[in-house]
Amino acid sequence: MKRVLVVDDDATLRMALTRYLEKRGYVVQNVRSGTEALEMFEQDPPDLVVSDVMMPEMDGFEFCRRLRSSRSGQLVPFIFLSSCGEIDAKVQGHSIGADDYLIKPFEPRELLAKIEAQLERSRRIHSEIVRLMQRAQPSDAEPTARPVAPESLPLTPAEERVFWEVVQGYTNKQIGDHLFVSPRTVQTHLSNILSKLELDNRSQLVRYAFERGYKPPAEMSNSDD
Repeated sequence: MKRVLVVDDDATLRMALTRYLEKRGYVVQNVRSGTEALEMFEQDPPDLVVSDVMMPEMDGFEFCRRLRSSRSGQLVPFIFLSSCGEIDAKVQGHSIGADDYLIKPFEPRELLAKIEAQLERSRRIHSEIVRLMQRAQPSDAEPTARPVAPESLPLTPAEERVFWEVVQGYTNKQIGDHLFVSPRTVQTHLSNILSKLELDNRSQLVRYAFERGYKPPAEMSNSDD
């Protein structure tokens, strides 16, 4: 399941968004300020951030600015929710790194559409990075320098299939559709994989794969979106 971090000092809106997104299959974390959001992000990076602008302690602009200055927060999709609809505020939001800007009050379906569009864009970028990294690997490397063979992974066959799907950037639902299992089963396999490899999240799993020279089997890397 994709994880969304909702940042807003309006508790009612925060909880309403949390319930709305959870009913649509997302795992939602919510906090009331940019300060809390940065702490939450460092502990468990989400797949996407939805943030208010005007908040106590640290406003959304400063939060976004600091997030974009960190390595782990450079590419995470970021959507502003704000009651300030002035063009200057929108320009500022985009200029510091936001991917989208939605004005309050808003239609939840529109926010959901923007979230799904940003996550799909993120997945496509991820897939392209994977493809470019695969192409960049030298074909005439010495045997001792070649990537570790997939069968060397300490995983069951089912876990290995999920491993490659995650490395290519697919969501649990997409992986379930590809492998004909439920998203819950995918999450169980993913949890087992992370435990066996002593990793904390998907981002670390992708890094693990490429730092050790793993690459998806040809039939997987050629099957696209």
